[in-house]
Amino acid sequence: MSQLQHITSQTFDAEVLRSNQPVLLEFGAAWCQPCRILEPVLEELAAEWGPRVKVAKLDVDEAADITGSFQVLSVPTTMLFLNGKVVERLVGFQSKERISSKVLAHLPAA
Repeated sequence: MSQLQHITSQTFDAEVLRSNQPVLLEFGAAWCQPCRILEPVLEELAAEWGPRVKVAKLDVDEAADITGSFQVLSVPTTMLFLNGKVVERLVGFQSKERISSKVLAHLPAA
């Protein structure tokens, strides 16, 4: 079973903007090959981080309103939300190490 939480337009505010924990959200699509390659990387990170970071995905075709409001022009785009604000934005496929370093820079030491 996937470690990635599926976010929709209906759940976005509660699960991302009002989340008590950091949220790493991938804006992607089923037809996007780089998104499919990125997903196992995000799964690994979700498993490593456990409850420290919520790792989730949002389908840009199903949530065009959210996609537009965050000016996502390319998929995958991955954003780190802290207290409802975007603090990191990574466009395109990124390595596990790059994503991890960007996210962990915003978290207190474990």
